[in-house]
Amino acid sequence: MGKNLIVQARGKGGPRYRAPSFRYAGRAKYPYYPSEIIIGGVIDDIIHCPGHDSPLLEITLSDGTECLLQAPEAVRVGDKLFFGENAEVKKGNVLPLKSIPEGTTIFNLERVPGDGGKLVKTSGTSAKIITKLEDKIIITMPSGKRMELHPSCRACIGIVAGGGRTEKPFLKAGRKFYKKRAKNKLYPIVSGASMNAVDHPFGGRSSHAKGHQSTISRNAPPGKKVGLIAARRTGRKNR
Repeated sequence: MGKNLIVQARGKGGPRYRAPSFRYAGRAKYPYYPSEIIIGGVIDDIIHCPGHDSPLLEITLSDGTECLLQAPEAVRVGDKLFFGENAEVKKGNVLPLKSIPEGTTIFNLERVPGDGGKLVKTSGTSAKIITKLEDKIIITMPSGKRMELHPSCRACIGIVAGGGRTEKPFLKAGRKFYKKRAKNKLYPIVSGASMNAVDHPFGGRSSHAKGHQSTISRNAPPGKKVGLIAARRTGRKNR
């Protein structure tokens, strides 16, 4: 009798595949205020959260509310940060894109005005404003891709802290396992061809050379839906 594939087991849920979100400090997002109002805040602490790649700032705003934000480089406890379109363009301040000069390094961009920040949040990353138009702002992302965003989308000035995180090697699989486990990422990932026939449709035969194709119909049952699902084309492209 067959067993559930890994993707089926994850979809069903259970403690093995559930993220330990009770250990997380909370969601890091911008507080929502009208952009014409300047709101100040003080950095109370810089903390580590297992659910985030970068350090987080614990900020107490002038109206008494608290929030978490990705920490930029070169800030410290006690610094004051400001939110609003008339705030000063300096590291840590949050402004709408229309108020930020071209060529400025930014991070934690909103995809839609007011969503709290969705883009460029990984440690050591940053984006840059290259063109400002009346109805859109063109941004260069860390990958080199260009995006068009609404002028009212907010962003933080600077570069996300913790840029040297990826330079330290894991050295052994156990450390990487626990690192992935902290964020509900499965590790190690084993190819289906290396499994037994009972575990995966590609498994069995003691070989990686399988005699059946890996393209599969969009309407295939869950136990068979692996490989190239509803592929438009296969094979090597002729250049």
